[in-house]
Amino acid sequence: MKFIIKKTKEKITSLYKTLYIKEVLVKELEIIAKENDTSFNNVVISMIEYCLENEKEND
Repeated sequence: MKFIIKKTKEKITSLYKTLYIKEVLVKELEIIAKENDTSFNNVVISMIEYCLENEKEND
């Protein structure tokens, strides 16, 4: 399954968390966000959701 950045949908209840991310990863994620006309946050959340969904499929 190819990674696809999800479109932002209706606002759902969310929590604020802080992450420490290596500078090189931040730069890569910002490039992906710009290429897909979306936010840095949306890219990170899409990636996390993708990994969790695929982990379930592999069990």
